[in-house]
Amino acid sequence: MTRLQINEVAPRDGLQIEADFVPTEAKIAFIDALSATGLARIEATSFTSPKAIPNLRDAEEVVRGIRRRPGVDITVLVPNLRGCERALACGVDEINLVMSASDSHGLANLRMTPKQSLERFTEILAATQDDRVFVNASLSTAFGCPFEGEVPESRVIELVERLLERGVQGVTLCDTTGMANPGQVARLCEAVQERWPATPFTLHFHNTRGMGLANALAAWQTGITRFDASLGGLGGCPYAPGATGNVCTEDLVHMFEQMGVETGVDLDALLAVSAGLPELVGHDTPGQVVKAGKADRRYPMPKR
Repeated sequence: MTRLQINEVAPRDGLQIEADFVPTEAKIAFIDALSATGLARIEATSFTSPKAIPNLRDAEEVVRGIRRRPGVDITVLVPNLRGCERALACGVDEINLVMSASDSHGLANLRMTPKQSLERFTEILAATQDDRVFVNASLSTAFGCPFEGEVPESRVIELVERLLERGVQGVTLCDTTGMANPGQVARLCEAVQERWPATPFTLHFHNTRGMGLANALAAWQTGITRFDASLGGLGGCPYAPGATGNVCTEDLVHMFEQMGVETGVDLDALLAVSAGLPELVGHDTPGQVVKAGKADRRYPMPKR
Protein backbone atom coordinates (compact mmCIF):
# COMPACT_ATOMS: atom_id res chain seq x y z
CA MET A 1 0.00 0.00 0.00
CA THR A 2 1.40 3.39 -1.03
CA ARG A 3 2.23 5.79 1.79
CA LEU A 4 0.24 9.00 1.78
CA GLN A 5 1.86 12.39 1.37
CA ILE A 6 0.39 15.05 3.62
CA ASN A 7 1.03 18.68 2.73
CA GLU A 8 0.54 20.88 5.80
CA VAL A 9 -0.93 24.24 4.78
CA ALA A 10 -1.66 25.89 8.14
CA PRO A 11 1.40 28.20 8.10
CA ARG A 12 0.12 29.77 4.88
CA ASP A 13 -3.56 28.99 4.38
CA GLY A 14 -4.31 29.10 8.10
CA LEU A 15 -2.31 32.06 9.34
CA GLN A 16 -3.09 34.33 6.38
CA ILE A 17 -6.63 35.07 7.59
CA GLU A 18 -6.04 35.22 11.33
CA ALA A 19 -7.11 38.46 12.98
CA ASP A 20 -3.69 39.06 14.51
CA PHE A 21 -0.21 38.86 13.00
CA VAL A 22 1.72 35.86 14.29
CA PRO A 23 5.28 37.01 15.02
CA THR A 24 7.99 35.76 12.67
CA GLU A 25 9.84 33.89 15.42
CA ALA A 26 6.62 32.08 16.38
CA LYS A 27 5.95 31.14 12.74
CA ILE A 28 9.46 29.70 12.44
CA ALA A 29 9.09 27.69 15.65
CA PHE A 30 5.68 26.45 14.46
CA ILE A 31 7.03 25.23 11.11
CA ASP A 32 10.08 23.66 12.76
CA ALA A 33 7.79 21.72 15.10
CA LEU A 34 5.65 20.58 12.17
CA SER A 35 8.66 19.45 10.15
CA ALA A 36 9.66 17.10 12.99
CA THR A 37 6.39 15.15 12.77
CA GLY A 38 7.01 13.32 9.48
CA LEU A 39 4.90 15.47 7.17
CA ALA A 40 5.91 15.18 3.51
CA ARG A 41 5.54 18.88 2.66
CA ILE A 42 4.82 22.13 4.43
CA GLU A 43 3.39 25.18 2.71
CA ALA A 44 5.34 27.74 4.69
CA THR A 45 4.06 31.07 3.37
CA SER A 46 3.03 33.09 0.33
CA PHE A 47 5.33 35.41 -1.58
CA THR A 48 2.59 37.89 -2.26
CA SER A 49 2.31 41.62 -1.71
CA PRO A 50 2.44 42.60 1.97
CA LYS A 51 -0.47 44.93 1.24
CA ALA A 52 -2.56 42.04 -0.05
CA ILE A 53 -1.83 39.67 2.84
CA PRO A 54 -0.24 41.58 5.74
CA ASN A 55 -0.08 38.45 7.91
CA LEU A 56 2.51 36.93 5.55
CA ARG A 57 4.64 40.02 5.05
CA ASP A 58 7.62 38.20 6.56
CA ALA A 59 7.85 35.50 3.87
CA GLU A 60 11.61 35.79 3.26
CA GLU A 61 12.46 35.85 6.96
CA VAL A 62 10.32 32.79 7.63
CA VAL A 63 11.69 30.63 4.81
CA ARG A 64 15.29 31.61 5.53
CA GLY A 65 14.81 31.09 9.26
CA ILE A 66 13.24 27.63 9.37
CA ARG A 67 15.20 24.43 9.82
CA ARG A 68 15.34 22.43 6.59
CA ARG A 69 14.90 18.73 7.28
CA PRO A 70 15.70 16.01 4.72
CA GLY A 71 12.54 14.47 3.34
CA VAL A 72 10.36 17.50 4.16
CA ASP A 73 9.77 19.74 1.15
CA ILE A 74 9.09 23.42 1.71
CA THR A 75 6.49 24.77 -0.67
CA VAL A 76 5.24 28.34 -1.02
CA LEU A 77 2.40 30.03 -2.85
CA VAL A 78 3.52 32.31 -5.69
CA PRO A 79 1.00 34.76 -7.24
CA ASN A 80 3.19 36.40 -9.89
CA LEU A 81 6.67 36.61 -11.45
CA ARG A 82 8.05 38.86 -8.71
CA GLY A 83 6.82 36.43 -6.07
CA CYS A 84 8.43 33.56 -7.96
CA GLU A 85 11.77 35.36 -8.08
CA ARG A 86 11.62 36.04 -4.34
CA ALA A 87 10.79 32.40 -3.62
CA LEU A 88 13.55 31.02 -5.82
CA ALA A 89 16.06 33.29 -4.09
CA CYS A 90 15.12 31.61 -0.81
CA GLY A 91 15.78 28.11 -2.17
CA VAL A 92 12.29 26.62 -1.76
CA ASP A 93 11.60 23.08 -2.95
CA GLU A 94 8.25 23.76 -4.59
CA ILE A 95 6.24 26.72 -5.78
CA ASN A 96 2.48 26.56 -5.87
CA LEU A 97 0.60 28.65 -8.42
CA VAL A 98 -3.09 29.31 -7.91
CA MET A 99 -5.98 29.97 -10.26
CA SER A 100 -9.74 29.48 -10.24
CA ALA A 101 -11.86 27.19 -12.34
CA SER A 102 -14.66 29.77 -12.40
CA ASP A 103 -14.47 33.28 -13.81
CA SER A 104 -16.27 34.94 -10.90
CA HIS A 105 -14.11 33.46 -8.14
CA GLY A 106 -11.00 34.22 -10.17
CA LEU A 107 -12.02 37.86 -10.45
CA ALA A 108 -12.94 38.08 -6.76
CA ASN A 109 -9.83 36.29 -5.48
CA LEU A 110 -7.15 37.13 -8.04
CA ARG A 111 -8.70 39.85 -10.21
CA MET A 112 -8.11 37.54 -13.14
CA THR A 113 -10.16 35.10 -15.19
CA PRO A 114 -8.76 31.58 -15.64
CA LYS A 115 -7.55 32.57 -19.10
CA GLN A 116 -5.62 35.52 -17.67
CA SER A 117 -4.15 33.33 -14.93
CA LEU A 118 -2.85 30.87 -17.50
CA GLU A 119 -1.20 33.70 -19.41
CA ARG A 120 0.55 34.87 -16.24
CA PHE A 121 1.74 31.34 -15.49
CA THR A 122 3.68 31.28 -18.76
CA GLU A 123 6.17 33.90 -17.57
CA ILE A 124 6.43 32.33 -14.12
CA LEU A 125 7.18 28.91 -15.57
CA ALA A 126 9.80 30.43 -17.85
CA ALA A 127 11.56 31.79 -14.76
CA THR A 128 11.79 28.31 -13.22
CA GLN A 129 13.32 26.54 -16.22
CA ASP A 130 16.89 26.75 -14.92
CA ASP A 131 15.90 25.84 -11.37
CA ARG A 132 15.18 22.39 -9.93
CA VAL A 133 12.09 23.62 -8.14
CA PHE A 134 8.89 21.58 -8.50
CA VAL A 135 5.96 23.57 -9.92
CA ASN A 136 2.45 22.76 -8.76
CA ALA A 137 -0.77 24.57 -9.63
CA SER A 138 -3.83 24.71 -7.37
CA LEU A 139 -7.16 24.89 -9.16
CA SER A 140 -9.68 26.58 -6.88
CA THR A 141 -13.45 25.95 -7.10
CA ALA A 142 -12.83 22.68 -8.93
CA PHE A 143 -15.92 21.20 -7.24
CA GLY A 144 -18.19 24.24 -7.31
CA CYS A 145 -18.17 28.03 -7.13
CA PRO A 146 -19.92 30.05 -4.40
CA PHE A 147 -20.96 32.63 -7.01
CA GLU A 148 -21.73 30.52 -10.09
CA GLY A 149 -22.65 27.19 -8.54
CA GLU A 150 -21.75 24.07 -10.49
CA VAL A 151 -18.43 24.02 -12.32
CA PRO A 152 -18.65 21.43 -15.12
CA GLU A 153 -16.19 18.58 -14.91
CA SER A 154 -15.31 19.22 -18.55
CA ARG A 155 -14.11 22.71 -17.64
CA VAL A 156 -11.88 21.36 -14.88
CA ILE A 157 -10.43 18.76 -17.27
CA GLU A 158 -9.76 21.45 -19.87
CA LEU A 159 -7.95 23.68 -17.38
CA VAL A 160 -5.83 20.80 -16.06
CA GLU A 161 -4.83 20.07 -19.65
CA ARG A 162 -3.87 23.73 -20.23
CA LEU A 163 -1.79 23.72 -17.04
CA LEU A 164 0.11 20.58 -17.96
CA GLU A 165 0.70 21.87 -21.49
CA ARG A 166 2.42 24.91 -20.01
CA GLY A 167 4.80 22.78 -17.98
CA VAL A 168 3.15 22.53 -14.57
CA GLN A 169 4.29 19.28 -12.94
CA GLY A 170 1.55 18.68 -10.39
CA VAL A 171 -2.05 19.81 -9.90
CA THR A 172 -4.11 20.34 -6.76
CA LEU A 173 -7.88 20.10 -7.09
CA CYS A 174 -9.42 22.41 -4.50
CA ASP A 175 -12.85 22.29 -2.89
CA THR A 176 -12.57 25.95 -1.95
CA THR A 177 -15.88 26.36 -0.12
CA GLY A 178 -16.67 22.78 0.89
CA MET A 179 -19.25 22.20 -1.84
CA ALA A 180 -17.97 18.77 -2.90
CA ASN A 181 -19.56 15.44 -2.11
CA PRO A 182 -17.88 11.99 -2.15
CA GLY A 183 -19.55 10.86 -5.36
CA GLN A 184 -18.46 13.97 -7.23
CA VAL A 185 -14.94 13.69 -5.80
CA ALA A 186 -14.63 10.07 -6.91
CA ARG A 187 -15.77 10.85 -10.45
CA LEU A 188 -13.35 13.74 -10.96
CA CYS A 189 -10.42 11.90 -9.37
CA GLU A 190 -11.02 8.87 -11.55
CA ALA A 191 -11.27 11.07 -14.66
CA VAL A 192 -7.99 12.95 -14.13
CA GLN A 193 -6.03 9.87 -13.10
CA GLU A 194 -7.25 7.90 -16.09
CA ARG A 195 -6.25 10.72 -18.43
CA TRP A 196 -2.93 11.64 -16.75
CA PRO A 197 -1.77 8.60 -14.75
CA ALA A 198 1.79 9.93 -14.31
CA THR A 199 0.75 13.34 -12.95
CA PRO A 200 0.78 13.80 -9.16
CA PHE A 201 -2.65 15.07 -8.16
CA THR A 202 -3.26 16.53 -4.71
CA LEU A 203 -6.71 17.04 -3.16
CA HIS A 204 -7.52 20.09 -1.06
CA PHE A 205 -10.74 19.93 0.92
CA HIS A 206 -12.53 22.35 3.21
CA ASN A 207 -14.80 21.10 5.96
CA THR A 208 -17.41 23.83 5.53
CA ARG A 209 -20.29 21.37 5.47
CA GLY A 210 -18.69 18.59 7.48
CA MET A 211 -17.70 16.41 4.50
CA GLY A 212 -13.94 16.96 4.44
CA LEU A 213 -12.93 13.53 5.71
CA ALA A 214 -15.60 11.74 3.66
CA ASN A 215 -14.33 13.46 0.53
CA ALA A 216 -10.71 12.60 1.37
CA LEU A 217 -11.67 8.96 1.80
CA ALA A 218 -13.49 8.98 -1.55
CA ALA A 219 -10.41 10.44 -3.25
CA TRP A 220 -8.11 7.86 -1.63
CA GLN A 221 -10.34 5.02 -2.77
CA THR A 222 -9.68 6.09 -6.39
CA GLY A 223 -5.91 6.04 -5.88
CA ILE A 224 -5.14 9.59 -4.69
CA THR A 225 -2.30 9.61 -2.16
CA ARG A 226 -1.53 13.32 -1.80
CA PHE A 227 -3.63 15.58 0.42
CA ASP A 228 -3.50 19.15 1.67
CA ALA A 229 -4.57 19.60 5.27
CA SER A 230 -4.34 22.28 7.93
CA LEU A 231 -3.42 21.67 11.56
CA GLY A 232 -6.39 22.26 13.82
CA GLY A 233 -8.58 22.89 10.77
CA LEU A 234 -7.31 26.46 10.43
CA GLY A 235 -7.85 28.47 7.28
CA GLY A 236 -10.44 29.42 4.72
CA CYS A 237 -10.45 31.52 1.57
CA PRO A 238 -11.06 35.22 2.36
CA TYR A 239 -12.71 35.66 -1.03
CA ALA A 240 -15.08 32.69 -0.79
CA PRO A 241 -18.20 33.36 1.30
CA GLY A 242 -18.80 30.68 3.92
CA ALA A 243 -15.46 28.93 3.42
CA THR A 244 -14.50 27.76 6.88
CA GLY A 245 -11.27 25.95 7.63
CA ASN A 246 -9.47 23.24 5.72
CA VAL A 247 -9.80 19.58 6.56
CA CYS A 248 -7.94 19.10 9.83
CA THR A 249 -4.51 17.47 9.53
CA GLU A 250 -4.58 15.48 12.75
CA ASP A 251 -8.13 14.28 12.07
CA LEU A 252 -7.14 13.21 8.54
CA VAL A 253 -4.02 11.40 9.74
CA HIS A 254 -5.98 9.73 12.55
CA MET A 255 -8.64 8.46 10.13
CA PHE A 256 -6.12 6.92 7.76
CA GLU A 257 -3.92 5.48 10.52
CA GLN A 258 -6.99 3.83 12.09
CA MET A 259 -7.65 2.25 8.70
CA GLY A 260 -4.10 0.90 8.53
CA VAL A 261 -3.04 3.39 5.83
CA GLU A 262 0.51 4.61 6.34
CA THR A 263 0.90 8.37 6.46
CA GLY A 264 4.51 8.64 7.65
CA VAL A 265 3.32 11.08 10.32
CA ASP A 266 3.91 10.71 14.05
CA LEU A 267 0.35 11.41 15.19
CA ASP A 268 1.28 11.91 18.84
CA ALA A 269 3.87 14.52 17.87
CA LEU A 270 1.35 16.18 15.55
CA LEU A 271 -1.27 16.33 18.31
CA ALA A 272 1.27 17.93 20.61
CA VAL A 273 1.83 20.72 18.07
CA SER A 274 -1.91 21.11 17.57
CA ALA A 275 -2.45 21.45 21.32
CA GLY A 276 -0.36 24.63 21.20
CA LEU A 277 -2.39 26.25 18.42
CA PRO A 278 -4.88 28.13 20.66
CA GLU A 279 -1.98 29.95 22.28
CA LEU A 280 -0.41 30.70 18.91
CA VAL A 281 -3.53 32.12 17.25
CA GLY A 282 -5.47 33.28 20.29
CA HIS A 283 -8.60 31.16 19.89
CA ASP A 284 -9.87 27.58 19.94
CA THR A 285 -9.53 25.41 16.84
CA PRO A 286 -12.11 23.02 15.32
CA GLY A 287 -9.96 19.86 15.27
CA GLN A 288 -11.66 16.91 16.95
CA VAL A 289 -8.96 14.35 17.75
CA VAL A 290 -6.88 16.82 19.75
CA LYS A 291 -9.92 17.28 22.01
CA ALA A 292 -11.26 13.71 22.19
CA GLY A 293 -7.99 11.84 21.90
CA LYS A 294 -7.20 8.99 19.54
CA ALA A 295 -9.69 6.14 19.14
CA ASP A 296 -7.50 3.85 21.22
CA ARG A 297 -7.74 6.16 24.24
CA ARG A 298 -9.16 4.33 27.25
CA TYR A 299 -10.95 5.66 30.31
CA PRO A 300 -11.33 4.29 33.83
CA MET A 301 -14.65 2.67 34.70
CA PRO A 302 -16.96 5.03 36.58
CA LYS A 303 -17.29 4.41 40.29
CA ARG A 304 -20.61 2.98 41.44
